[in-house]
Amino acid sequence: MPIKNRLAELMPEIAAWRRELHENPEILFDLPKTTAMVEAKLREFGVDEIHTGIGRSGIVALIRGKTDTRGYCVGLRADMDALPMDEHTGLPHASKTPGKMHACGHDGHTAMLLGAAKYLSETRNFDGTVALIFQPAEEGGGGGHEMVKDGMMERFGIDEVYGMHNEPGLPVGEFGVSPGPIMAASDSFELRVVGKGGHAARPHMCVDPTPAACTLVMALQTVASRNVDPIKQIVVSVCTVKTSSEAFNIIPSEVLVRGTVRTLDAGVRDTAEARIRALCHSTAEAYGCEAHLDYERGYPIVVNHDANAEIAAEIARAVAGEDKVRWGRPPRMGGEDFAYMLQARPGAFINVGNGDTHGLHHPQYDFSDEAIPYGCSFFAELVERRMPAA
Repeated sequence: MPIKNRLAELMPEIAAWRRELHENPEILFDLPKTTAMVEAKLREFGVDEIHTGIGRSGIVALIRGKTDTRGYCVGLRADMDALPMDEHTGLPHASKTPGKMHACGHDGHTAMLLGAAKYLSETRNFDGTVALIFQPAEEGGGGGHEMVKDGMMERFGIDEVYGMHNEPGLPVGEFGVSPGPIMAASDSFELRVVGKGGHAARPHMCVDPTPAACTLVMALQTVASRNVDPIKQIVVSVCTVKTSSEAFNIIPSEVLVRGTVRTLDAGVRDTAEARIRALCHSTAEAYGCEAHLDYERGYPIVVNHDANAEIAAEIARAVAGEDKVRWGRPPRMGGEDFAYMLQARPGAFINVGNGDTHGLHHPQYDFSDEAIPYGCSFFAELVERRMPAA
């Protein structure tokens, strides 16, 4: 079957919700306008239960089918938060809040899950319960982890869980699905290389941390090139190098170095952290400096359960067509906190095409409303096929 007729009819209405969300972006856990809108829509649809404050500011809504002889529950997740950045699209529905923007399409994800909620509330053509998971703080706050820690899976009896993310560059109407590891663990490090500052004309009276930091930036590249099996994937990126002085004639007392580490293997992740710690301290010591390292493990590897990935691909083919599903694509090195939900329950995370748009986190990015009926239909068809009506 193609996209569901009812959801195609609802597309203008769902797009209007999406644009309202886009105009009013909120970040991390502080989502009062967003959660108020989501809750109001869910009440309007007549869902059976609405639970707020899950994982601080998340929402879980339950819709029961016409029957519930199985006692089974499928969870569907959408993230709600925006990014702390300015928007430069010039669109009529552009962000009204300086410094905040829906540059990752979470407005579209939320709208698609709301669209599926409206359809499922109307039809209830399934046997069981669907848990609609509206998650805060995907963009660096670990909202998925907070919801899992809050006992969401146990409290609502969720048996399996699915999430979806839009993908610029993938044509609208297409899906991407893969089994196994699909997105990387995302770690970060912040290093202060501390020396002794002073006048640039008297370097012999100082302990200059800048050469140590520069050497370290290059040395960190050997973690990938010389410490990890070349068949395995790893990214070590230094993204900030900043001295404590901006003057041309002052040797700084310290240099700040920040970066990120992305891995797809737990052993490689351990190796990377160990080598970075050793390189930071030994390099600083070699230059007579001190190293103060804060290494933070972020989101874990996103690992799709094989059987559930196959299920998701089957649903996607039913919605989009056999030739519109890209199966078994290479993993990506971006991070995603849906990983925590997949650690707690079987499930899968898939991509839906956003077309030829600017990339995620770009100030001119916008979610493609044309993708809405595909995403909504996937969620709805998934529920109906995983819990067919008795």
